[in-house]
This record gives sequence, C-alpha cells and structure tokens, in this order.
Amino acid sequence: MTSMNDNKYSGASEAELGFLKEIVRMLPAGLTVQDAHGELLLVNDAAAAQLGMDGSRPSPDLSPRREACRQALSAGQPVVTEEALHGGAARQVLLTTHRPVRLAGRELLISASSDITEQKNFEDQLFRSAYFDELTGLPSRRVIEHRANGLLSERSGGERFALAFLDVDNFKHINDYYGHAVGDALLVELSKRLGRDLRDSDMLSRISGDEFLLLLSPIQSQEEVAEFMQSTLERLTAPFFIDNSEVFASTSVGISLYPDHGRSFETLRQNADIAMYRIKNDGKGSAAFFDSSMEREALARMKIEQSLRLAILEKRFCCAFQSKVDIRTQAVKGIEALVRLRDDEGVIQAPGSFINLAGELGLIDELTHLVLAEIVKSIDLINETFDPEATISINVAAKQAGNPEFMRSFARALEETGFPQRFMIEVTEDAFVAKNHFQAEILPMFRKLGVGISIDDFGTGYSSLSALADITADEIKIDRSFITDIHKRPRSQGILRAIESLSEALGMTVIAEGLESYEELAYLQAATKIRYAQGYYFSRPIFLEELKLATPLSSESRASVASRPMQQNRQGYSRASGYRR
Repeated sequence: MTSMNDNKYSGASEAELGFLKEIVRMLPAGLTVQDAHGELLLVNDAAAAQLGMDGSRPSPDLSPRREACRQALSAGQPVVTEEALHGGAARQVLLTTHRPVRLAGRELLISASSDITEQKNFEDQLFRSAYFDELTGLPSRRVIEHRANGLLSERSGGERFALAFLDVDNFKHINDYYGHAVGDALLVELSKRLGRDLRDSDMLSRISGDEFLLLLSPIQSQEEVAEFMQSTLERLTAPFFIDNSEVFASTSVGISLYPDHGRSFETLRQNADIAMYRIKNDGKGSAAFFDSSMEREALARMKIEQSLRLAILEKRFCCAFQSKVDIRTQAVKGIEALVRLRDDEGVIQAPGSFINLAGELGLIDELTHLVLAEIVKSIDLINETFDPEATISINVAAKQAGNPEFMRSFARALEETGFPQRFMIEVTEDAFVAKNHFQAEILPMFRKLGVGISIDDFGTGYSSLSALADITADEIKIDRSFITDIHKRPRSQGILRAIESLSEALGMTVIAEGLESYEELAYLQAATKIRYAQGYYFSRPIFLEELKLATPLSSESRASVASRPMQQNRQGYSRASGYRR
C-alpha cells in the first residue's frame, strides 16, 4: 500500500472496512469466524440461513459442526467436511472448509460453506436407481451379492447362512389377466409380506421381474430355515386385494446353504435356482433345499436345451398330420399339424419332451414358423392325401397369441402362402380370457385374411361358460379328459351337453378330442349333436415320409385312408406319439 497521512488513512480504513463488511455479508457462500472458545464473531447472511440463525427454518443440530471445528483448531490444519444438517423434515447438505488462522494474536477459525443439497439429492437418486429396485424399494442383485461376498470373506469361523431363490408362480398369467398395473401392485405387496419378520442381518432383494433373493444370516440349522420359509409361504396364501380384485399368488422357493451347497455367491445362487426349478416342475408353491441329484437334472436339462437349439438350427423338426373326421360320414373336415423332433439317433420325439422348454427359451416362435414352412413345402402332398378343401390347423401357444409382434409376423407368413383361408389357428382359452390385445387387435387381423380360430383343450384351463359367450371363435375342441370313457361318466356327459348347446347357439363347430374307442364314438353319435372328432380311433398322426411313400389317391379313397381305424395303424407307435403341442 502507498503511504498516506493519518487522517486520510483513517477515513479510508473506515470506508474500506464498511465496504468489506458489506461484501462479506452478501457472499453467496456461507462464511463464519469463531474464536478458540467456539464463540461466533462473524456470520454472513448465507451462513445465517444455512445454520437456521435467521429464523427462516428450524435450527439444525450443529453438534457435528462444532466437533469438526474443534478438531481443526486442535490440529492447526484445514479440515474439509460434508455436513448433513437436519432441521425438522428438511435436510441440507453443506461442503465446508474449516481453516485455522492467527490474527492479531488470536486463534480464529474461518469456515466457508457451499450448499450442495441438490447435487447430493441427485447423487442419492442415481445411487438408489443403481442399487435399489424402483418399484419395491428393495436392494438390487448387486447389493445382496456384495453383502453375501462380505459374509463369505468373514466366515473363517464357519458360521452358516442361507440363500433362497424365490419365483412368483404364474406371474405372466396374472399380468395378462389383471393387467400390468395390478401385477406391479402385487409385487409391492408381496415384497412386504416376504420382508416381514426379517432380522436386521437378513436381506431381501428383487433381482428381476418376479424373482427375489433372500439372504438369511446367521443360521443355526437347515430345520430353522425350513420352519421360517414354511411360515413365509403360509403368509402368502392369503389373497391380495388390489384394485377391487382378489388376487391369489404363490411362490416357489429353492434354498442353498453355506458352506454345504457352495462357497461362492454364484454357486449358491445357481444351486438355489436349480432347487427352485425342481419345485416348479413338482407343482409350485413350496420350498426345497438343493441336493446333488438336482444338479444332475440341471445338467440333463442343459443338454436338452443345447440339443433343441441345434435341432432348430439343423431343421430336424418334422410334422405329423392328424385328421378331424365327420363321425357320421367319415369325411375329413380338416387336419392338424403336430410338431415332432427327430433326435440325434433318428428317433421321433413327442412334443411333451421339448415344447415347454422351447417356450421358456424363447424358441417357440421360430418353431411355429418352421411348422408353417413344412406345410407350405408339402401342400401338394397334403392335398393329395387328405382333401384340397380340408382346413389345416396350427397350434399357437397362449404366450405367442398375446404377443402382437409375433402374431403380426405370423399373419404375414400365412398371407404369403397364397392360401391363408385354408388355415385354422388353435389357441388355448388363456389367450381369450387374458386382458391382452388378442380379441381387440389380433383376432381382426386374422379374420381379414380368412384364417379360422379354434379354442384348443377347452375345459382344462380357465373355462367358464360366460367366458365362452364372449369368445368369437369358429371351432371349440373339447379336451380328451371329457371324452375318455364318456359313455360311462354321467357328470362328463352333462358338461358335454352344456358346452355343446352353448357352442351351437354361438355358431361354433364342436370337435371331440382324443376319441379312441368304439363305445365313445357310439355315445357321441347317439346322445349328442357333435359332428366331428379327432383321435386314434380314426387315425394316428401321419408323417410326411409316409405321405411321400403313398400312391396318390383318388378322391373317393382319401377319406378311408385318412380316417383308417386306430387298430389298423397302431403298430410301431406309442400312445404318447399322439400328444399335441
């Protein structure tokens, strides 16, 4: 500074001091100065607002700040802290630098704070989206994996824990029938029931749509875990009341124990998953512990999966055709295409061994297109063997029927054949009763092409006569469970009459499935108005190879060959080969 006389210097000092005070007061950052005893000597406006000294909000708890100031003064070194100040329900986060200084022989602490509340809220939001499920608020898979890995690193003393894999049964059907909003609400309520009675050391995580992981730690015995899981499953048996609907849900649970069933998180998770699939196959809604036999089953399943993918790649699927016959004239009304798999040794496999797996693996769409391609390639042979006017039925799974993208591609493929009006799509009742786009959007698309619609396996799914009244289908196929020994079962006869009457009133053709004996045929002819049936009594499924070997038939003899009695065609075929998809 340049030298000035005392008067000038004194006047400038007062002006400068007032100027500096005003600048300090208006600084956007909070600034405080305190002495060695913690007494505040200077507080600017921003700091007063941050610390609740201006009366604008409840005063926060400043004890953590005072402790940080004391440490900075004691150490004589600057300290940077992130302070979360809670005043009532509000939270404010400050990034503060405390710097000790010595001025005019006094020990002082200058503290400068910036408000980073908005930034921290955004970081918290990012953290929660990365590590917590948005719908249920439960930890994500990476959180429970981190927790389990932490336990594994600490388990030198041999303490045990359990990892349970939980899967909601039939959740897709719940979503389709009630809608996704109800499905989401169900997951929220179900997660609350699953989380009840958990200890602070336990953890429940949602790892995908309808799958959960549960970590129980510590545990004393397998029996303790079994008892806890049983009480949890019993809790789930009570209905969920959601959006004016009474929804029932069950959960299949597979459990692995550390160290009995694995010494890494991934091994324990996989083994719990394997045990859960055992429950799914055995009836659902219960729990099972992993054992080594399940691992062998999983390896066998993986082998089937690989074979299935390879079979699709190599186009080793083939079609068999079974006729739908007029039970009074023996004329062929239509034929159904039945998919079969030729394994590595050339043996024909019925669909029961691979169709469900194909659906789980997402291969069913490609398989359906392969069936259509086989039909188109062999249409001349089909016409020569059966009848050029016979309808050709193709099975479509309910999952496919509810998928607009697949159904649009399938409709295009049918149209490209040049004879879409020859085709009949067979779907189960699930496709109609579910709250999806099938009736409103998909059905009109096929109607426009002249493609018929058949309800397959009626009576085994979610059947109701009121649901049947709302269905716009051309054909209804009564499941074989109602037809078998129909002549000896009065209750089935009553059900059959009810379905027959309503179908007739609605203009739908009735097909009796699985007809295998003369007594069954005689009852249908004498006691019902049903005109058409399908089953081994008339014809086993005929393979394309057999069609190729056959001599072209005259129109008069087509019906007799296509409807040849069961006993004349049974040799070399098991009953299972007649199962349909």
